[in-house]
Amino acid sequence: MILHDRIMPYLDSAGLLHVARLNDYWFKLDEPPISAFVEQWHPETHTFHMPFGECTVTLQDMAYQFGLPIDGFPVSGCLSDFEQLFRVMPTDATEPTVQVYARGYIMMLLSMMLFGDKSGARVHLRWLPYVADLDELGKYSWGSATLCWLYRCLCRVANRNVKNLAGTLALLQSWIFWRFPTFRPRGFDVILWPLASRALEVIQVVHPDILRPEHTHLWKSTTALIYFSSIEWHHVDRVLSQLGGVQHVSKPAINIDFLLSKDGQGPTHWFPEVFATWHECWDQRHQSVLTFQLVPDPRPSVEYLDWWYRVACRFLSHDRDLVDPRQAGIPADAPVRGHIVVPARQQGPNFA
Repeated sequence: MILHDRIMPYLDSAGLLHVARLNDYWFKLDEPPISAFVEQWHPETHTFHMPFGECTVTLQDMAYQFGLPIDGFPVSGCLSDFEQLFRVMPTDATEPTVQVYARGYIMMLLSMMLFGDKSGARVHLRWLPYVADLDELGKYSWGSATLCWLYRCLCRVANRNVKNLAGTLALLQSWIFWRFPTFRPRGFDVILWPLASRALEVIQVVHPDILRPEHTHLWKSTTALIYFSSIEWHHVDRVLSQLGGVQHVSKPAINIDFLLSKDGQGPTHWFPEVFATWHECWDQRHQSVLTFQLVPDPRPSVEYLDWWYRVACRFLSHDRDLVDPRQAGIPADAPVRGHIVVPARQQGPNFA
């Protein structure tokens, strides 16, 4: 669908303008680094296990990478020819017609860009109640819902025989390129997408409201992330170095494995009642914000590294594959073995 200037005010009020601009650019998925990070994903902690410690996509990244609002109502409730119908808006469209196209564009963004499944081309009817009132769309926490769905898709790939990864892959790839510069392709610093437009200052890319203290302090909240029947936990306490703090030994992760089987299928449920406990966690998100001292050089503590080296699976390869071959000695039986296998050398004719 074409991003028309007249629908931009409605996207802005919904908190989706920046991700709409991202959707307007061509995007190519770099599969090798995505696959490598998927192999390192641990569902029990919602983190990637790396040689130096844990790291993950957080609510801060939702604001910096996609410019999505964090604070707000949880995205919950009860659960084509679309492209052809809404592709081009008439130039003489009346304001009610513009609102119709704005609703169609928002449904496309939500269904395909932020909460895409493996079909890749379906616009879900669950969004109809949300777009009915365009003025209310900006009150939802699209950032936490998008992060929840990304976590759920990564967990499915890790726990089941799933070959194709769904979710917001543009977000995951952007996060990898930002946190791990060695993976960046040539010309990455001038690609236009939030954090995005790498040549711009963050304040020019992200909506100023998202960077206000009442929003930014939620980046440090350990709380439930909600997307309809999907419930995941924001384990930001395990990646304090990403937020400027010193990482200490982590506490045991909350066990919510039983929630992975909840896919919203079957009888229609009002999820805020079915998952009332987790909705209460989100309602208390401002009381769950971590407090820690910011340091100039945020690194893990010595105690953390000692613990991490002992308990973590830091490398996927076997130990024998990680040994430097230059340090290997010559086997004791090498001369004998060589004498038996190698034929005797014969002197060639002299043509001098």
